Amino acid sequence: MDTVKQIDTKASTGLPASIEYLVVDSRKIIFPKTSLFFALTGPRRDGHSFVGEAYQRGVRHFVVSQPVDEALYPDANFLIVSDVLKMMQTLVGIHRAGFDYPVIGITGSNGKTIVKEWLYQLLNPDYNIVRSPRSYNSQIGVPLSVWQMNKQHTLGIFEAGISTSGEMPALAAIIQPTIGILTNIGEAHSEGYLDNKQKALEKLQLFSLCKHLIYYIDSVGEVLDIAANKHLLFHQKIELFSWGREQPATLRIIAELEAGTKTQAMMMYKGKPYTVNIPFTDKASLDNAYTCISAMLLLGIPFETIQARVQHLQHLEMRLQLKKGINNCHVLNDSYSNDLSSLGLALDYLQQQAGNSPTTVILSDIFQAGIPDSELYQLVAEELEQRDVNRLIGIGKGIGEQQHLFHALPSKEFYPTTEDFLQIHPDHPVALFKDEYILLKGARPFAFERINQWLEEKVHQTVMEINLTAMAHNLKQYQQKLLPTTKLMAMVKAFSYGSGSLEVARVLQFHKVDYLAVAYTDEGVELRKGGISLPIMVMNAERAGFDALIEHSLEPEIYSFALYNQFHEYLLNEGISKFPVHIKVNTGMNRLGFEPEEIPVLIKQLALHSTMAVKSIFSHLVGSEAAEHDGFTQHQASLFIQAADVLQSVLPYTFMRHIANSSGIFRHPHLQYDMVRLGIGLYGVDSAKSTDIHLQPVATLKSTIAQIRHVKANDTIGYNRRGKLDRDSIIGTIRIGYADGFSRKLGNGVGKVYLHGQLAPVVGSVCMDMLMVDLTDIPDAKEGDTVEIFGSHLPIQQVAEWEGTIAYEIMTGISQRVKRVYVEE
Repeated sequence: MDTVKQIDTKASTGLPASIEYLVVDSRKIIFPKTSLFFALTGPRRDGHSFVGEAYQRGVRHFVVSQPVDEALYPDANFLIVSDVLKMMQTLVGIHRAGFDYPVIGITGSNGKTIVKEWLYQLLNPDYNIVRSPRSYNSQIGVPLSVWQMNKQHTLGIFEAGISTSGEMPALAAIIQPTIGILTNIGEAHSEGYLDNKQKALEKLQLFSLCKHLIYYIDSVGEVLDIAANKHLLFHQKIELFSWGREQPATLRIIAELEAGTKTQAMMMYKGKPYTVNIPFTDKASLDNAYTCISAMLLLGIPFETIQARVQHLQHLEMRLQLKKGINNCHVLNDSYSNDLSSLGLALDYLQQQAGNSPTTVILSDIFQAGIPDSELYQLVAEELEQRDVNRLIGIGKGIGEQQHLFHALPSKEFYPTTEDFLQIHPDHPVALFKDEYILLKGARPFAFERINQWLEEKVHQTVMEINLTAMAHNLKQYQQKLLPTTKLMAMVKAFSYGSGSLEVARVLQFHKVDYLAVAYTDEGVELRKGGISLPIMVMNAERAGFDALIEHSLEPEIYSFALYNQFHEYLLNEGISKFPVHIKVNTGMNRLGFEPEEIPVLIKQLALHSTMAVKSIFSHLVGSEAAEHDGFTQHQASLFIQAADVLQSVLPYTFMRHIANSSGIFRHPHLQYDMVRLGIGLYGVDSAKSTDIHLQPVATLKSTIAQIRHVKANDTIGYNRRGKLDRDSIIGTIRIGYADGFSRKLGNGVGKVYLHGQLAPVVGSVCMDMLMVDLTDIPDAKEGDTVEIFGSHLPIQQVAEWEGTIAYEIMTGISQRVKRVYVEE
């Protein structure tokens, strides 16, 4: 998002209008009159399909690559180009060239976003900074970021990420950095490259026209030498600023002394020794801090100022967190930054998750926006109004002085400080908030974490974190394997495999899946009440729920004549015709479904009566993930197609066919037919163990250490003295038990938990609410530490293997008393 800035596109693009906003998503149109919509085309979605939606929302300026029936859009402007993305990148490159202040371009494998945000913190007193919102570093994200630049800014900081060879030159032409930063080169995002050297050389292309380059010489010095010697990089003289621990460098790290949670770093710069206290001890944070220090030195910031500012750096919560709050509220905590760009993103996510529920925004002053407060908060007011925010609670002197600008909001109140707000409502948050979604968006000095703690539902410290960004990534991994005509049904049954049906469904609806499937009618009703409008198939419809099916437009699976007759009689009595249903055929699962030989009889019933209309016919593969069952999979497909063909030969309309599940999508692409059903793969579990899919874990189950004790050899641990110690041991008690979903089968050394880079085995029997682990070999563990039960460090598949079960059972077995926390990267 930009402040008020106008580009005369008549000269640069042929469009007779002034454009302030670039839009690539018809769901995120806020200011349509001054927006330019780019109809981007991808493997699954064609932006031209959403031109009509964008037009209906008020957009009148479009860049397209296909002819458009302009008679349908009488007052719209269309620019037809061969490549829409390239046109957007070119336009932003022209815009970028209009500014001559310093621009920092950051790339690398790890640390890009952290370095960008820390530099924003450290340099804010000296510059009016424009930067990438969150991690907008892709071929689309970079131009949207750079478009924010205006004449009020004095420094730009943008990150660039690439996934394969050949992508960086386009980003370099957009960012046009004058100062380059290359963070560490590691294994992250390596699938598109031969090795780390190739990856580094590709990334170095961002800096081809830079005047300065900052880098960690111990990590990438060799690759930098290769690039320079082969003339692959520099078209002009570039000044290199290196930092390092081992090799000679511009900034040499001499020693690092750990002191509690801080590090005293001793370094040499221009022959002089300096000491900087860094409030971290892990290597990744130290590396990022040294990179930031190097940038500050390059920009001429005095070392005394650097020393004073670096010691106040804070860990960044890089994700939006959605948690259950008091009084049936949900709290969206996004207070790690507060500027116009990140506000827009947070409001989009609030709108997406809230559905039909009321929304409240608690917003602090926005600092150093580079425009007058009257103009700034007028833009904020417009953002809130466009997204139909119900209530604003403004905190801070600046926003309070401009409260008249928010007159159009249904409800608003203002407080000078966070303390004033909490004092006025000291013990009554339940009376203040009810059945709503609350966004916390506050600059760090306002300490909104106090409000977050005040609003959070008080439950025990075991939480399951659901990464909705990872889920969206997994969805795209599967979508990329589908034909453009193949639809996708996402399974959200069983509380979305334990992940939370409504929150997950809202993400899937936002990403435009075609269908949802639930197990029972009441699950579908919950989704409808939460604002989900996608078609929903109910897999186990029952007679008692027929009223709810009709009332909430839920489509039942019909799997037997008994169910068919019951539903037919109900529809007949209600005078309802052609209600959508899905026909299940049994081809080998032997669980539910019509036998293939029963289909002719079913056809006669469907032809005779008009109460139902077949939306799809489907079956269920029993072993699509295993090569030894491929023959039977083909047998199932043959039976299914025969049944579908017989049905189609009689019915006067077409219907969808679907049989492929998560593993079938990859292992049996010829079985895609009209639709596929994506289940456990959406949550990051690949049953087929495919080598050509890169899924990310969605669910992370975490708890904390309640107590640590030293226990002598030969003593016992837990019920029935089953945990016998053969050495003096350090035992930690973890706040999770079998009532939370941690199986008793994992007791007595079978299961383990992860902390401090190591696995700690379970000792003794698992209790209802707690378990004990052996921390003897992890001496730095302390009470209150977080332990991972499963997640990115300890895969859920490994836990399932220890337990002798499957990942499905682990996920769906996590108790509802375990708090779900939803995060968006």
